[in-house]
Amino acid sequence: MIRLPIPLLALAVSVAPGVAEAAARIHCHTTYGGETRLHVARPVASPYGVGSEPIGSHFLFRVVFEGQPRELAAVKIYTYADLDHGPTLIHQSTHPLPLANRGAYGFTGLQRVYEPRRDSELEYWCEVAGGGRK
Repeated sequence: MIRLPIPLLALAVSVAPGVAEAAARIHCHTTYGGETRLHVARPVASPYGVGSEPIGSHFLFRVVFEGQPRELAAVKIYTYADLDHGPTLIHQSTHPLPLANRGAYGFTGLQRVYEPRRDSELEYWCEVAGGGRK
């Protein structure tokens, strides 16, 4: 049996949750215009460095996976309409950790977002990686 001094034991216990979260991934599946894409999100230290990805010519999609601090840990999903005057937030959802896939469409369920000017529809659903569609 290995015995660690109390300060090292405390450090090992405090790092362990972060190690588990670092290995976690979120997979979001977007469908627009008949094309389905996979977006992979990993835990980040700051949400400010996470950019959005263009979906077609009308949408921007952004997934922020914040693992720390524990009281703010969540996956946040943003959808923007890409308008002439700049991106406009049209959908936002927050999913506090811990997450669990709950059926056919992960932890979010199947979501539909509509762009108000061009009447376009984006579908998405997100899952904890490895959960898969049932």
